[in-house]
Amino acid sequence: MTEIAGNDPVRCKCACCGTDEKALLKQIRTIAESYREREGSLIQVLHMAQGIYGYLPLEVQRAVADGLGIPLSEVSGVVSFYSFFSTQPRGKHTIRVCLGTACYVRGGKQIVERLCELLHVNVGDTTADRMFTFEVARCIGACGLAPAMAIDNRVYKQVNPDRLEHILARYYQEGEERP
Repeated sequence: MTEIAGNDPVRCKCACCGTDEKALLKQIRTIAESYREREGSLIQVLHMAQGIYGYLPLEVQRAVADGLGIPLSEVSGVVSFYSFFSTQPRGKHTIRVCLGTACYVRGGKQIVERLCELLHVNVGDTTADRMFTFEVARCIGACGLAPAMAIDNRVYKQVNPDRLEHILARYYQEGEERP
């Protein structure tokens, strides 16, 4: 099942994953057309489009713009402004390392560097197997647990680089992390 709001992971349904891209774009355009007369519906339509397609590449943004009857530049401006929209394929899980003051001082930067090595990605990228999208956050609200990171909605406290392999392995071994 696909989540279409917030920061929940989205399961890609795009052509690269076995679904016909043209059919998905047509579905997105049809949905957008149904919202054409509703002022202020762009963000809602973009959430639905991202839920259907998995992310918002230019061709999806164009389908939304065409369906709503608005300029592509308006759609692209909203997509680039809000962090919950992605123009690149996302991983099954999202890793966010806190780089707020407390986490940074207590080793957040080392967590980022080690994750880059382990995942073979840079911040902002998705792993080749599409298991993880790797991001940093200015604060995840766990200052007393620093350094902290979150994978999806689970916060890991007092993380050190030596624990990272074990944490990531659980996602690969179990398919889903258990709370």
